[in-house]
Amino acid sequence: MERMTLVVEEEDHGKRLDQYVSQKAERLSRVAAAELIKNGEVQVEGRRVKASYRIKKGELVSVHIPPPRETELVPQDIPLAVVYEDQDLLVIDKPQGMVVHPAHGNWDGTLVNALLHQIKDLSGINGELRPGIVHRLDKDTSGLMVVAKNDQSHRHLAEQIKTNKLTREYTALVHGRIRENQGMIEAPIGRDPRDRKKMAVVAGGKPAVTGYRVWERFANYTLVRCRLETGRTHQIRVHMAYLGHPVVGDPLYGPRKNPWGLTKQALHASLLTIMHPTNGEVMTFQSPLPDYFNDLLRDLTAVK
Repeated sequence: MERMTLVVEEEDHGKRLDQYVSQKAERLSRVAAAELIKNGEVQVEGRRVKASYRIKKGELVSVHIPPPRETELVPQDIPLAVVYEDQDLLVIDKPQGMVVHPAHGNWDGTLVNALLHQIKDLSGINGELRPGIVHRLDKDTSGLMVVAKNDQSHRHLAEQIKTNKLTREYTALVHGRIRENQGMIEAPIGRDPRDRKKMAVVAGGKPAVTGYRVWERFANYTLVRCRLETGRTHQIRVHMAYLGHPVVGDPLYGPRKNPWGLTKQALHASLLTIMHPTNGEVMTFQSPLPDYFNDLLRDLTAVK
């Protein structure tokens, strides 16, 4: 177990405890620091406090970092569409229907199981169940994801997401004809108070911003490209529904019935731009629309 004893300096006065700990223990993300605080592994002046506690100059902060546990995940020989790979990262094209990391109800067959079989080392910042995972896609959203092979790359890529330097664009087919050619949705997202399985635009939610532009209009549908300025759970799906144009096939936020009988949303992560964490090179990757999406567009074009 790693132990740290810190004395709060004047320049750190007033910082949140989770922010302070993640800055001082460089291998810890803010989420990981918050988890340690929740588990009582971080104390201020010998007492447990919340992650949101504002530290004061001169306070003594003790941090206990348990050794990483061996993962119980089983590597599985699941084919992956690798778009790019080097010693620091890889970019994969995730198929619709694949869960990114193990969780209740999905302990195998995930992207992480496949990565463990294919990659010798992955970053450990997001914990044993999410090795290498910098950001995620919903199970039924297809497209591009970047995966970190080491902690340094992970931190660099996570910072790019935080500062909006990592570009993520999605292609979505939505209900209705959007009249504006482009727009920006700025609406906070939080847990839906009426259904805890869903997210919603709610007062007091986390700031969420989605830019969109119309790609093509059909009789009763619109093909759009959406750009994430933030990364909230189900953000595009929630924001497009809030706009009155839910994603076609979305089982949570769309109408119960649609002409194709879809049970999965027509949403694809089609473009990803990153700055390489080692050499600083700006790299852009694009993914063509998968077959299920092209089939929808062919049907719409036929009756346009």
